Amino acid sequence: MSPNKYAIIVAGGSGSRMQSQLPKQFIELEGLPILFHTLLRFKQADPSIQLILVLPKAHQAYWQSLCQKHEAVAQQVSHWLVDGGHTRFQSSQNGLARIEGDGLVSIHDGVRPFVEATVIQNSYQTAKELGSAVASVPSKDSVRVNGVAVDRATVRLIQTPQTFQVSILKKAFETEELSTFTDDASVVEAAGFPIHLIDGSYENIKITTPEDLLFAKMLLGNRQ
Repeated sequence: MSPNKYAIIVAGGSGSRMQSQLPKQFIELEGLPILFHTLLRFKQADPSIQLILVLPKAHQAYWQSLCQKHEAVAQQVSHWLVDGGHTRFQSSQNGLARIEGDGLVSIHDGVRPFVEATVIQNSYQTAKELGSAVASVPSKDSVRVNGVAVDRATVRLIQTPQTFQVSILKKAFETEELSTFTDDASVVEAAGFPIHLIDGSYENIKITTPEDLLFAKMLLGNRQ
């Protein structure tokens, strides 16, 4: 029997770096808010995935109005709605608390709407076999740390989805939050579990700035 699959979509952006009063996850791409594009990616990759959307409480009424406006799409991406926390750690923790029993859970940024189905599917399969699967890509640029050049071939840029066996992730999130927790993989690694990297995609961008939005519109146009 296949394990239950969950996806926690974390969308707590404010829009400040986007220079927009509208939180970036609600900005429209081709007439549809970014967040809908992201949710659709997971359902299209595997309809059995159960979606958990983590949103700040202050944004939930607006989201509900968007679901009414885009009712046909909203029905395709039915989801549990969970309150966001003050930090990414707390938001992931709140989403994880919604899951009962074991299975596989992927955590993904709400503003990464171009994640490919193959990446999602590979993340669940790898996590099933190895316990974790973290999407990443090689660095295209030369890299220096504190001014010192490092071998670019050893550098991977981390993305989401980050997928884990539920039991591993719940155990990891029993720990106290630290400032060094920059993503969910760092929480799992700090708890002593190994992290397994998988190939992501350079198109799997995180939309945080106006330049990202321009690139996103180009990507969407190419795909259509």
